[in-house]
Amino acid sequence: MAGQRVRIKLKSFDSKAIDLSAQTIVDSAKRSGAKISGPIPLPTRIKKFTTLRSPHVNITAREQFEMRTYKRMIDIYDTTTETMSSLMNIELPAGVYIEIKQ
Repeated sequence: MAGQRVRIKLKSFDSKAIDLSAQTIVDSAKRSGAKISGPIPLPTRIKKFTTLRSPHVNITAREQFEMRTYKRMIDIYDTTTETMSSLMNIELPAGVYIEIKQ
């Protein structure tokens, strides 16, 4: 498994949680002796919703809400079995989605 690249993508609605998770992954990979590129911030996806404030009158009165999806990418080079086992055993905060590709 030595010499392979592992790409980790993180997604979350909370920017602090995703930064904490990225730092945890980077620290864990550095302890096992792997080379790291990242965390690289990817574009934030903003999804906007517009609703009417009142169901019957004031049709021009509207409210806008938005959901932001934050994304980070980490590349880990020269992985070993110790690196992969440490990545699989990391406790991440709730609300952080992780995708690992080899």
